[in-house]
Amino acid sequence: MNWSNRRVLVTGAGGFIGSHLTEALVGLGTKVRAFVRYNSRGDVGLLSLLPAGKRAEVEIVAGDLRDQDAVVKACQGISHVFHLGALIAIPYSYIHPREVVETNVIGTLNILMASRGQVERVVHTSSSEVYGTARQVPISEEHPLQGQSPYSASKIGADKLAESFSCSYDLPVAIIRPFNAYGPRQSARAVIPTIITQALTQDQVRLGALSPRRDFTYVEDTVDGFLRIAESDKALGHVINVGSNHEISIGDLAETIIRLVGRDIQLVTDEQRLRPERSEVRRLLADSHRAAEWLDWRPRTSLDEGLSKTIDWVAQHLDRFRADEYQV
Repeated sequence: MNWSNRRVLVTGAGGFIGSHLTEALVGLGTKVRAFVRYNSRGDVGLLSLLPAGKRAEVEIVAGDLRDQDAVVKACQGISHVFHLGALIAIPYSYIHPREVVETNVIGTLNILMASRGQVERVVHTSSSEVYGTARQVPISEEHPLQGQSPYSASKIGADKLAESFSCSYDLPVAIIRPFNAYGPRQSARAVIPTIITQALTQDQVRLGALSPRRDFTYVEDTVDGFLRIAESDKALGHVINVGSNHEISIGDLAETIIRLVGRDIQLVTDEQRLRPERSEVRRLLADSHRAAEWLDWRPRTSLDEGLSKTIDWVAQHLDRFRADEYQV
């Protein structure tokens, strides 16, 4: 597919994956409209870190996904919508479940309604958290959905809305379900930058539970999955997992990062970082065969390679992190 001169909307463009996707689209010659959450500081999030030439090519629209009028205006004249906008921090969802549900569910409803009869394709972003603790592994798209946190419940609701608009209105929507993306620009609310910032600056790495296992995918590979699903007619009306098909425990992940950093550091369990017992997702391991067969997508970045790139980026941007604080 030729992305050159197409007009595309990216919601959540100021976020981690959204900023990388925006940068990739601009590099392909796409006319990107970036929807970012309004604030009085004029802060566009991680879009500020794009190279100046690419940043200048992005049309930035500030608003709130819960505002239907703002969403309708943002979708005007658009061919493809990449809907990544969401409140994603699980600990934050314990504190403010209503805000998370309103943003993630009502915000998605607004995107779907504004897209009906207007756009060629909607790519809706799910989360591997909707699966909850794995009942069987690897986790295929047919695995039961389990709302073990307000965040995961909100994403299940949003995913089902997207599915319903495909069935009820023939909206051309595909659902991408990334597994634990990581890489440069990710905030310290995620586990990998949390470990890296502490490993670079402290004598201890303080974490929550060390036994949960996760499937980590480098952000460039995740972005490639977004582009491929947007190009695939077969994906319409379906969910597609995008994961590495490998798992690692949080404890082993921390040891790997410590090895790559090259410092002698102690691992410590921090009680305030523990999730409620029945909310903790113990194991996530992707079955990405559908992505391989339908999209010809496969992860190309090994964990050591991706972690090394991420460590290098964090080391150059330590002023963006507070390694001695727990970030919700």
